[in-house]
Amino acid sequence: MKNIIFFTALVLVSFKSLAQHIPNNRVLDITELSEYLNEDTKQKLQRDSKVISSETLAAYFREQFSNGFFYNWENNDARFEEYAALYEEKDAHITRALDHQNKYKANTVWQLPFNYKNGEAVDVYALRHLARQHKMVDVAMQYYYTGKDTLKVNYFKEQLKSLNTALTNNKVETIESGNGIYEVFRSGYRILNWLQIHNLYLGSEAYSDEDQLLTIATLLQHASDLYETNDTFQAGNHQTRGMSALAMLSILFNDFKDADAWRERALDLLEQHLNKEINKDGFQFERSVHYHMSDIENYFYVYQLAQNNNVKLSANFENKLRNLFSTLVKVAYPDKSAPVFSDDTDTPWAESNDISGTLTLGYLLFEDPEMGYFAKSNVSSKIYWFLKKEQLDKLKTIKSTKPSFGSLQLPETGYYVMRGGWDKNDAMLVISAGLDAEKPDHQHGDMLGLQIFANEKVILPNYQVRYSLEDLELFKNSQVKNVALVDTLLQGVDYKSNKGGSGFGKFGSLPQPETLLFDSTDSLDVYIGKHSGFEENGVEYSRQVLFIDTDFWIVKDNFSSANTHNYKQVWQGHYTLEEAPQLLRSSFDNGSGLDIYQLQEVDTVSLNGKRGKEWAIPKVSDRTNFSFVTAVVPFKTYLDRIDETSSKLNIKDWSVVCTPTEKAGIKTIQLNRGNKSYFFNVINTTVSNLKFNFNEPADVLIEKGLRDITIRSLSTKEISFTYQDSDSNKAAVMKTLKMGASIKIEMKK
Repeated sequence: MKNIIFFTALVLVSFKSLAQHIPNNRVLDITELSEYLNEDTKQKLQRDSKVISSETLAAYFREQFSNGFFYNWENNDARFEEYAALYEEKDAHITRALDHQNKYKANTVWQLPFNYKNGEAVDVYALRHLARQHKMVDVAMQYYYTGKDTLKVNYFKEQLKSLNTALTNNKVETIESGNGIYEVFRSGYRILNWLQIHNLYLGSEAYSDEDQLLTIATLLQHASDLYETNDTFQAGNHQTRGMSALAMLSILFNDFKDADAWRERALDLLEQHLNKEINKDGFQFERSVHYHMSDIENYFYVYQLAQNNNVKLSANFENKLRNLFSTLVKVAYPDKSAPVFSDDTDTPWAESNDISGTLTLGYLLFEDPEMGYFAKSNVSSKIYWFLKKEQLDKLKTIKSTKPSFGSLQLPETGYYVMRGGWDKNDAMLVISAGLDAEKPDHQHGDMLGLQIFANEKVILPNYQVRYSLEDLELFKNSQVKNVALVDTLLQGVDYKSNKGGSGFGKFGSLPQPETLLFDSTDSLDVYIGKHSGFEENGVEYSRQVLFIDTDFWIVKDNFSSANTHNYKQVWQGHYTLEEAPQLLRSSFDNGSGLDIYQLQEVDTVSLNGKRGKEWAIPKVSDRTNFSFVTAVVPFKTYLDRIDETSSKLNIKDWSVVCTPTEKAGIKTIQLNRGNKSYFFNVINTTVSNLKFNFNEPADVLIEKGLRDITIRSLSTKEISFTYQDSDSNKAAVMKTLKMGASIKIEMKK
């Protein structure tokens, strides 16, 4: 099977377009707004007069916002006072606000090329963030922190007008350039931010009736444009963000003639995104915690406004939203953070994700005590402004229950969790073995990659990234993952930066994974899988991962080829090499650590690194077939480590025996404890007078009972073997075992 090659292809689902009244190529004059009201609202506001004044219309929408927005703007002062007391965000808000104001004029330009106020050129990355207007929210916060400095209101008004003027004059960056100002994601993001700002400035003397109506007219033009340019389904979070914004505008401004058409379009497309992009296992299809949580926000805004305004959503919408939250619980580490998956970008180089804010929100929406286990006394500073007081008050008495999830699989997404428990010192491993067929743009070269948490630490990490950093390609590919590789090959192939040049890039080809087995019992979790990453070079590859007694792992990487190659593993972390190449060791500030021990001898180990990160690379050279058999052993204290000074090798309380085979450099490895023995590359062995002979090297678990022996296959394919009682003249019995299967053999009394 060859690597899958990705082509940009959109799934197109057409809607029958309903004619709009509000234009998308210009912003209505505020004197025109009343013409586009629906008849009921028009009659209500006209009363005895045929003319609806700006004063009347602005007052009406202020009243609508006081009841229908996320919170009542009349409480802005009290809200801000509470916000300032709860969150230490003043310096961050002011820093970002000043950054924006120092870079861009109020009447800024919206088409490249142009310069910052200091004369330096604006690049595409900066333009995209200008288009989002997220730092304009910081300017609004600065307005309150500085005692309501009206210059901040004026700055917002002028920048909004500058975009409208640029639209009129066709001086905005277009979609075709890759940096479109009205691209669906950027428009959606801008709408969300401008709605918040609009609500924050309502009541300000500097924000007149005319100013308020101009903002509304601008938002209506944005809604019209989103409707006009989104008549078909387009996979990915960009359209989801835009349709979330269109749905919000349709709810908040349902007094306008086009609102029903906007709402129908937005909710239809959002339902399609929910059904196509939230996998059956509950994870967002782009396989990233960042984009998973971003989609939660997109759906939350609509869900919250719909509840506030008595707009009925489907049961599917609510169920899918709830599952998005509970899936985060399923993959969470025991310290309540989450692993790093693919394009997680919130905190570059971080080795976990903070999911507490998202699950605090989930608790407020659904009052699930397992979400409450992760909840904090406050929601995130961003979400604070989108919740009602009665919702926030629920955090005064959080109902919390430790999650019940153990080891589990998310098979559609391709994440496999081996969990020892939920206590702070418990161990957990997650395997990445999925590839989205429609839009793998955010995926990394980490097929069958591992991450491990134990003893309050991420001990085998993956790293968050940032699109604007020049080494994004390195950090997205397999040299910076916990995977196995061949020669100089990497999993991600044909890397290309995006059209707009913002720094984001994606691979044209990634390996196709196949999970062969995932099984969990109290004493053993087993994962067996393979991928196609090296097949074009004539190498077959598979990986086995065994979690033994929730205590440690055996990782077996299998390579097979007709030609010689160099085979290697990559282990992320800071390791010392005193006992290299057999033993790698890392240790942490709490005295815990990780031992990585090569039970099958390797040739060399080397270290590499960048950005303060480091990785070790055990390697064998010039082999056709080879299997790394690696013990991955967390330890809580140094007394619990693999004792490198002992003449006998023990892993925890398991004794290890390595026996040479007929193949040079290949050993049968046996782990023994009590009545259990794990065998790797076993050809023959004797257990309680039963002689076992395998047709080819096999991996098995043999467990002795009082009157029987149970043998379970841990190999990557079906195995055949014979067994014979050494004290009997009976002929040997032939058996076959499928992957993961077991049989019980009765012994002679």
